[in-house]
Amino acid sequence: MILQTRHLRLDPVSAADVDDLVLLDSDPEVMRYVSGGAPTPREEIVDWVVPRAESHLRSAKGGLWVARERRTGSFVGWVSLRHPGHSPRSELELSYRLARRWWGSGLATEASEALISMAFRRLGTQRVFATTTAANIGSRRVMEKLGMCLTWVAVPEDDADADLADVEYELSRAQWEIGQAPTVRFRGITPGRIAPDRSSSQDRSSHGRGVPDRRATPVRRSVTTPAPGPVPPGHRTQNAASGGRHRRAATTEFPFIATEAG
Repeated sequence: MILQTRHLRLDPVSAADVDDLVLLDSDPEVMRYVSGGAPTPREEIVDWVVPRAESHLRSAKGGLWVARERRTGSFVGWVSLRHPGHSPRSELELSYRLARRWWGSGLATEASEALISMAFRRLGTQRVFATTTAANIGSRRVMEKLGMCLTWVAVPEDDADADLADVEYELSRAQWEIGQAPTVRFRGITPGRIAPDRSSSQDRSSHGRGVPDRRATPVRRSVTTPAPGPVPPGHRTQNAASGGRHRRAATTEFPFIATEAG
């Protein structure tokens, strides 16, 4: 299934895209919040990433689309949808990764909007969600622009570093149909880690680019790692990104700094 947007052509990934995917993942800045800057081995892309995405596409459970600029054919990056294998819910996880030269161009949002529309219109899903680390501000800004709302925060069990928290955003079918977006946008977090419960709920966003927080500690994050389903606040869970134990916090516990959306 080929998708086209104003500036992009989105083609299902194939073996012909391997060289571009390897080059993309060889940029330490692109991989900063994925692997701490380490490149993805070519063998992993050939033997696992591409075949897995092709399998998802055949089973109508998502897939991975390579984004190229329509005017020049230049490789931009990729966007993907996949159904978490552990989840019984009607939901798809959105992920995206762009080459650094395209950061700040709005193309991550443009490509993601096309996949979200397909998810609700053609695949019949009820929820699209995305996850990232709290320090990945650029990625969270993309989610803000998509109208996604914060659903949970998983903080390190010892509450040692708020930047190591994982965050999840979602967009439900009902929200998408009425064009609902968060009423408050969040750009950062205070260093105070956990705060007392607040009376109002709060929203935020994730996965893409932006100017990284140079003070943040790079952590291992895999966009293909299944995101956990809803877990009650206070539940303790193994975190796939950092390898440490994380505590699932209510969104109202976490001290965000509210700013205007840009």
